[in-house]
Amino acid sequence: MQILNSSIGRKYLMGLAGAGWTLFVAGHMAGNLFIFAGPEAFNRYGHAIVSNKPLLFGTEIFLVTCLLIHVGLGLRLTLENKKAKPAKYAKKAVNAKKPSFASQTMAYHGTIILFFIIYHLITFKWGPHYDVTYGTETMRDLHRLVVEVFSEPAYVAGYVFCLVLLGIHLSHGASSVFQTIGCNHPRYTPVIKKLGWIYALVVVVGFISQPIYVFFNLRG
Repeated sequence: MQILNSSIGRKYLMGLAGAGWTLFVAGHMAGNLFIFAGPEAFNRYGHAIVSNKPLLFGTEIFLVTCLLIHVGLGLRLTLENKKAKPAKYAKKAVNAKKPSFASQTMAYHGTIILFFIIYHLITFKWGPHYDVTYGTETMRDLHRLVVEVFSEPAYVAGYVFCLVLLGIHLSHGASSVFQTIGCNHPRYTPVIKKLGWIYALVVVVGFISQPIYVFFNLRG
């Protein structure tokens, strides 16, 4: 692909792939909030998703593709930057803007988030399967599994930690996408960065509210 022949092209493609996941996590977070509506509402929401096989399969293929592109190009760009960067600078640029903590550590928390996604899938998507029946319809009792998992203090603590890292990752990633596609202006960049942080905060708080609610209100 021609776009892979330049550093800018790779950054552009990596940003678009990351944007796909950025939008997905917002929708996933919103779906998790059904936990506050009770077991039936939560289970019916989950059942509606898995019952639409074409949509589910298409979404999974899209997300896996975006993840492979984002991670693969991210690793390549990180290695290229380290190779091109001198070991030491004789003198720092006078007006150089110091990179943010989020941008400097993207590779580190990105790696942790990747393992978190895999473990999250093992726990919930491929975890224990309990059945529940509402009327004449039998479906997976995902609510029971969620309560079971989030009743464990260690899992809740690890989940919250990883979600904080996700927030840091999103705060930079969401705003950098706009810069990559050329929306980089002294007037708009600060606003875009603030919106990135707001978006990340909303997503993280929404996700964390589920295990906190379960742990303090629903566990046996």
